[in-house]
Amino acid sequence: MRAYLFILVVSALVAYLLTPMVKRVAERGKIFSPLRDRDVHSIPTPRLGGVAMFGGLLAGLIFASQMPFLNRIFVELGPIIGIAGAAGLLCLLGVIDDIWDLHWMAKLAGQALAAGFMAIKGVALLSIPFGGVIIGSPRMSIIVTVLVVLVTINAVNFVDGLDGLAAGVVAIGGSAFFIYSYWLARDASPESYANLASLIIAILVGACLGFLPHNFNPARIFMGDSGSMLIGLLLAASTIRVTGQVDPALIGQERAFATFMPIILPVAVMFLPLLDLGLAVVRRLRAGQSPFSADAKHLHHRMLRLGHSHARAVLILYTWTALIAFGSVLLLFKGWLFSACVIGGLAAITLIFTFYPLRMRQKAREEIS
Repeated sequence: MRAYLFILVVSALVAYLLTPMVKRVAERGKIFSPLRDRDVHSIPTPRLGGVAMFGGLLAGLIFASQMPFLNRIFVELGPIIGIAGAAGLLCLLGVIDDIWDLHWMAKLAGQALAAGFMAIKGVALLSIPFGGVIIGSPRMSIIVTVLVVLVTINAVNFVDGLDGLAAGVVAIGGSAFFIYSYWLARDASPESYANLASLIIAILVGACLGFLPHNFNPARIFMGDSGSMLIGLLLAASTIRVTGQVDPALIGQERAFATFMPIILPVAVMFLPLLDLGLAVVRRLRAGQSPFSADAKHLHHRMLRLGHSHARAVLILYTWTALIAFGSVLLLFKGWLFSACVIGGLAAITLIFTFYPLRMRQKAREEIS
């Protein structure tokens, strides 16, 4: 655990220190987020924050390769090269998009290329831990992997609409996922539980935490597509590695529920981004628009229209993410009844805070009438 925490801190420090440098480069190059009707920021803000987060990724990998506990992960370099190469490609694609605003089809093609490269290098879905389904065809394995990565990347990209929202949501969800991947590795192989999934998710959480002080409201820099695509890829990569990491037969019968967690937990961690993505796709297709066309009807826009301030809307969405993600992990360690009571009680409290402005608005109208 200490090794992973050290790498998390290294990634966070590097991302934190690089962000002001990247900000100055963006300002000198006049790489600002444009002011659009659907945006909530009122002043031009520099982008390219993802470059600093990519620096945190590289620093984390370099330090990990020199640590006795973690260097065994680097014996097989293919998956490392696949993740780092795909991350570099997406970061570069995001920088180009932040500067010249690429067409959505070009971005999607670049995302698919990066995901395909990662899959070819060994970070691919070989099985689905539900009913023991094995993906027998290498070609089908790559296709399924690419689809999972594309959905995750674009879900994170869609939720990146308020200061600090995407970085915070991924950091919170990633922390919950780290607990699961670390526990699963220790449970399956207590003598050698260093694994790539836990390393990548620790680096991801660190990069998000290091960037967040510069990005929380009022943001001094945005991560841009170079950041949102990067963290989406890393989240997908760690999920994919966990799915094929442990033979379910090695887990005790009393913990058989854990064999379903590689499906349940990624959905729980990404619940809000996936919900936002699904609603946006349905909404736009019903209106006869492209699923990738922009609008101002995302969940964070709705939170603002409820009457929440920018920062409070982000904090409430953080709370929902933590509740769903850590609530799912709680099921591993406590019974269903206890977990349901805790999750239900906290969800009720969060609902009150979420819709509190509506009650205040109704009370104000009653007083006026």
